[in-house]
Amino acid sequence: MSLLPDSLLLAQAAPQAQSPLPTLLFFGLMFAAMYFLMIAPQRKKQKEHEKMLAALQTGDEIVTTGGIYGQITNVKEDRFVLRVAEGTKIEVGKGFVHAVTKKAGEEKK
Repeated sequence: MSLLPDSLLLAQAAPQAQSPLPTLLFFGLMFAAMYFLMIAPQRKKQKEHEKMLAALQTGDEIVTTGGIYGQITNVKEDRFVLRVAEGTKIEVGKGFVHAVTKKAGEEKK
């Protein structure tokens, strides 16, 4: 006969080892969700930006990430020379081009 109640005797029983499968499955699903919601769209956007940069040529009008509008007058290996005003040219790194406002040869609308 024991001096402890039955509920305490059950609590002292050795805990059974749980399978790590549910935990691994949870983390796998979280990683998959994170990939499809965050990483994949960002990679797609980055590839489109690189494709846009590769297609830029002299005469294109662009806007930089800093909000400067200009026309490309020269394409160098790692930067563009922009004409931002009559007689004013600046050099901008290729990574700082945000968007193309008008391709060379297009008419303004």
